[in-house]
Amino acid sequence: MADWKDLVVAPQPLAVEVGAQVLADGGTAVDAAVTAAFTQGVTDPQMCGVGGFGSLHYYEAATGRHHVLQFLGTAGSLARDDMWADLIEEEYRIGYGFRLRGYENDIGWQSVATPGTVAGLGEAHRRWGTRPWTQILAPATRLADEGFVLTPILTDRWRRPGTPGFALPLWRITNTLAAQRIFTRGGFAPLQMGERLVQKDYARSLRRIAEGGVDEFYRGALGHELGQAMSSHGGYVTPDDLAKYRVREPQPVVGQYRGLTIKTDPLPDGGATLVQMLNCLEHFDLRGMGFNSPRYIDVVSRVMQWAFADWTMRLGDPQFDPDMTATLTDPQYAADAARRIQAGQKFRVPRWPYHEPKDTTHISVVDQWGNCVSLTHTLGASSGVVVDGLGFQLNNAMNCFHPLPARPNSIAPGKARLSGLSPSIVYRDGQPVIVIGAPGGTQIVTGVLQVLLNLIDFGMTPTEAVEAPRFDSQSDTIDLHARHPFSTVHALQAMGHKVYREPYSYGSFGLVHVAMRDPQTGRWNGGADPGGAGMPLSSEQITWE
Repeated sequence: MADWKDLVVAPQPLAVEVGAQVLADGGTAVDAAVTAAFTQGVTDPQMCGVGGFGSLHYYEAATGRHHVLQFLGTAGSLARDDMWADLIEEEYRIGYGFRLRGYENDIGWQSVATPGTVAGLGEAHRRWGTRPWTQILAPATRLADEGFVLTPILTDRWRRPGTPGFALPLWRITNTLAAQRIFTRGGFAPLQMGERLVQKDYARSLRRIAEGGVDEFYRGALGHELGQAMSSHGGYVTPDDLAKYRVREPQPVVGQYRGLTIKTDPLPDGGATLVQMLNCLEHFDLRGMGFNSPRYIDVVSRVMQWAFADWTMRLGDPQFDPDMTATLTDPQYAADAARRIQAGQKFRVPRWPYHEPKDTTHISVVDQWGNCVSLTHTLGASSGVVVDGLGFQLNNAMNCFHPLPARPNSIAPGKARLSGLSPSIVYRDGQPVIVIGAPGGTQIVTGVLQVLLNLIDFGMTPTEAVEAPRFDSQSDTIDLHARHPFSTVHALQAMGHKVYREPYSYGSFGLVHVAMRDPQTGRWNGGADPGGAGMPLSSEQITWE
């Protein structure tokens, strides 16, 4: 297994190579991460982009400080907490959002929240970047302008038949005429693998951002066009919402597991739930149970159910709702739950009344000086909205608010909804040893959890850890990868669990991307989830002598 002085790991190979080239040219981890992130928006335009939102964690080697920038999608000023109360049909079983009668919160102008990606990436660059802003935007602009060859990962997503009850994937590239002109032939047939995706309008928007800076997107002519288009088409975001948008800089959630320190993303993102589960699992001999044995899956799934019962009933944006972080991360709270689990208790995850689509992306970067970035950014699942002339997809972040008022996660102007984003950095004796994160909706949290267990408890390499069969339980059902044998399914059913064996062998449960440092050499190796199309790459691999 090769290890390297620096590393970029992400689901999009073109973006990974762009990031590695920045490192090879002497750029820092922040330079590489921000450049690659803008490139990801062009090469995976339904997963992420300038119309999205996210969170960035940065370890600054020179000071030893861990920084957090949250650039969340926030509800527009025209939104109201009861505006969809008479349209709600159901809460999706795995907890990612609600289905409304006409998919108003998922597809179209009403589903769009105030985007934060440009503000967040711009703030990271302003504070810690070393390369000129125009250079940061240049690779993404060039790829949008010249185009790139479409991959099966992207085109297959457009052609999927869809999951019953969910919006069809095709709607996300045909909802507006501007989207149809970019992603289809004649408004109906999606472009095919091997064709070139050219995004001239997106390139022009990126040039405007490069020339005018972050202000151009939020307070300049581009921002005014964007805000006017959203509000004039019945959306809830106005030009004034864009002008007032601000990046948050909270403290990370901090936890301990097997002698390591985890610093991860605070509410309304998923890091507190990640620490909550790790606190509980520390009371179990997971290695002694055997990796992915029925007993192991039984225990870890019940810990997931315990944590997501809290998620469903108690959590929201701490700027609007009670901050539950101290309760969730209290070791005694976890110890009490562990005793109940050891006694055989199961936990019900309530749903109204009774999945997050996986359209998010992540990048983990480390540089030769020891700086580290864990960055997750997303469009949600993308709203299908492209503003005519601007060329980029807008998020659908409104889909994960609770559509009924007086709930912790109810809608309010300026509020961010619950999200599974969990970019994390793990430390040993104050030094970073794991940089990790994933796309995958609420299943980000459980995906990151399992890969951490694979690395820490079972001693796997990064590649082994992300390739291993996974499971998820954020409801009263345990969902398993198809690579779990039926003997495991039957054993879990005999324990009293409802079990669903997914048709997918890889992917489905988040796409975890990780960089891990060898404590002996100080060098890094990485793992890219094989459910996606990505890879780890070092600057050393593109600068062969």
